[in-house]
Formats: sequence, C-alpha cells, structure tokens
Amino acid sequence: MRFLVIPAVDVSAGRLARLTAEGAVPVDAFGGDPVAAARSFVEAGATWIHVVDMDLALAGEFRSLDVVRAIAGVGARVQASGGVRSEAEIHAAMSAGASRVVLGSASLVDRAGTAELVARHGEALAVGLEADGATIRPRGMVGVELPLWETLEWLAGLPVARYLHTDVGRAGGLEGPDLDGAWALATSTRRPVIAAGGIRGVEDLRALAALGEGVEGAVVGRALYEGLDLREALSAVA
Repeated sequence: MRFLVIPAVDVSAGRLARLTAEGAVPVDAFGGDPVAAARSFVEAGATWIHVVDMDLALAGEFRSLDVVRAIAGVGARVQASGGVRSEAEIHAAMSAGASRVVLGSASLVDRAGTAELVARHGEALAVGLEADGATIRPRGMVGVELPLWETLEWLAGLPVARYLHTDVGRAGGLEGPDLDGAWALATSTRRPVIAAGGIRGVEDLRALAALGEGVEGAVVGRALYEGLDLREALSAVA
C-alpha cells in the first residue's frame, strides 16, 4: 500500500493561515492563496489535499466552502476538516466537493450522534483524535477533555473507516511526529491511521512509513510552507 503524503491547506478568512496560541495568523507563502498552494501541491504529485476551515474550528461557522470547491477542481481529492460536528456540516463539505470529511474530536462527547454519523458515512468519514498524551483535547474547545483509550474502546464497536491522529502538542511546531502514538493507535484499533503534527521533513515521513501498513499516511502542514519539497517527500516514501 502506498504511503500517502497529504499536504495541509489551513484557511481563515479566505486565505492561508496557521493556528498559534494567539489564534489564526496569516501565512504568506503562495501569496496567501490557498488554491494556488493546492494547485502547486497537485502539480508536485499530491493526490489528496487536507483542507482545514479554521473559521469553523474557532468560530463555529463554515466560511471556506468556496475554497473547498475550488481545490476540489484542481485535480486532487479533498479531505475537509475544521472541527466538523454535525450532519449539516458534513453535507456542506461534501456538497462543496470534499471526498472525505474529518469528524472533529469535540463530536465524540455525543456518543449517540457520533455512532449515527459513522454508520451513515462509512469510508467518507474519518474520526479525528486530537490527543495530548492519553487525553483527547480538541483545539479551540475550552473545557472539552476525553480519556483517549476509554474513548477508543467505545469506538471499537463502531464501523470507523480510519482515524486522523493529531498530537496537539506538536501541531504547528516542527518537533517531529508522535511515532509511538501513531503506532499504538494503528495496532490497537486495527484501523488505518493518518498521522499529523510536528512533521519536519523527509526523515520524519520515512519513520512514519516504516511503522507499517496500519499507518497509511501523514498530513504535512507548516514544513511544506517553510522549505520542504513535496516532490522530494513523495519520492522518499514511494
């Protein structure tokens, strides 16, 4: 199975942005244009683009559906994210052209609702796990915490297609990925895992790919905007 390198395109107020402790800050690469960034990544060989609507994540309102629609038209499949919690938000993202939607970690508080969404959408839905050690802490949601392994025991009874595992302490930084966390999640759940957070470059991607088939890919954000060559990265894990 091919290891997927999935570029992240984080969007706030219609332009490229990055989440910091102070909130969303503009990213100047590609002139701040998220569609130009996605087009460049597709030209370099990306088959998936991870689009994060930071306005949805931080303010609870989809404001980047036009960006999702435009990126879906440049030749890659879109994985839409940004704290998605409802059927209406999933429908909106898919109607805009997303091939897959990431269910935000905050939604896991509502077990009945999560079970219904997972059963309804199957392969078109990934379950997001924003983890801080053994605790799920959704970014942008003050006071929401869940025990990771207890939550996974419950999720084991649902037809979850795959997980997106984000180490919240590493996300937006360049400190290296949580290899142990990704491996433990893949081996314990027996479901495909996409890793995110902290990826610096080619060696980190090789290390993730070496974990085995359970870790099917990685979302790469900041590094791609600060010097990592996507063609080189794709070649390294081919």
